[in-house]
Amino acid sequence: MSSIIKWVWQDEKYPSFPFNSTKLDQVLTVVARNTGKLEGTVEALSNQNITGIKIETSINEILASSAIEGEILSRDSVRSSVRKRLDDTFDYGNDRSTYHTDGLVDLLIDTSINHNNLTKERLHGWHNALFPSGFSGLLKIDVAKYRKEEMSVVSSKGTQEKVHYIAPPSEVMSKEIEGLFEYVNNAKENPYIKSAIVHLWFVLIHPYDDGNGRITRALTNYILSKELGFNYKFFSISTAVKNDLKGYYDILERSGNLFYNRDFDFTEWILWHTNMINSAIDISLSNIKIVTDKTKFWDRARDKSINEHQEKVIRKLLDAGKNGFEGDLTNKKYRAITKTSAATANRHIKDLLDKRILREVEGHSGRSVRYSILWDKH
Repeated sequence: MSSIIKWVWQDEKYPSFPFNSTKLDQVLTVVARNTGKLEGTVEALSNQNITGIKIETSINEILASSAIEGEILSRDSVRSSVRKRLDDTFDYGNDRSTYHTDGLVDLLIDTSINHNNLTKERLHGWHNALFPSGFSGLLKIDVAKYRKEEMSVVSSKGTQEKVHYIAPPSEVMSKEIEGLFEYVNNAKENPYIKSAIVHLWFVLIHPYDDGNGRITRALTNYILSKELGFNYKFFSISTAVKNDLKGYYDILERSGNLFYNRDFDFTEWILWHTNMINSAIDISLSNIKIVTDKTKFWDRARDKSINEHQEKVIRKLLDAGKNGFEGDLTNKKYRAITKTSAATANRHIKDLLDKRILREVEGHSGRSVRYSILWDKH
């Protein structure tokens, strides 16, 4: 190893993570207020809507966390896996879940509602849930075992490579993780600060061959759920991170590299992380409105006969929200979603118009006619 001290874990002050508490006062006040606002909003909902929010938040968290790592999951598969765990009305005859998505839901549920201490066995269990086949893509990896090789984060541009980070050597993995467990299980710290420190600390250790980012976000979910006493955390960390990936990677690099973090101060990271939580709460409050609108829609449409193809299209429109389905629905898009013919698509759409489930979008006619959800009966 080079004698040059470059990474924070090489500094004699590590694994302390000092910060300026005065600079955090305002953002901590805001996030506590926003958390209270979200809790109050959820408490005012019906049980049906609370279940709906749990389902949508869980789906979004799993999809976003995987997407950050370049893995695009089927929303239908994730939805089935989530609903099997959270929705008593789940139709097992229409189950589209996979062993993989079931494992991801098990991981999320465990970090959300199991407030027992973090142990090596539990952490390895989370890792196993990510890679039940023992493979990451086509690559065989050590699952539920700390890495045996050195780890670095490198990017390439043409023939030039840039080393963004080098993690601690593999022989100190057990010692590093035990220190993290001690802090996670016993430290008395503001929950938002604690979640930020644990998030960064785990990224710095990087104990596994693969899956470290997803485990990191699961840890953040666990810390916030446990420390704030949630029965369920109604906001998605990964959705907020995904919305600012460049900022995320930039702040991680600045925090872990002593060239940027010469003062060995982690205030900037904690500020970013707490603002990310605020963003996640804002997204959740918007999603609650969408879920309650969906509930009203299905209450109105419950007694109408809708076939499987129509339901699939409707769910995509509802998932997009009132302004989210780009270009609205067309016959061509209906065919692409359902793999039906133009005539069948036209017949299905006309049926939904007659049942006042869809409406024609003004300003379009003929072959360019477009449709959107009729959110209410008026």
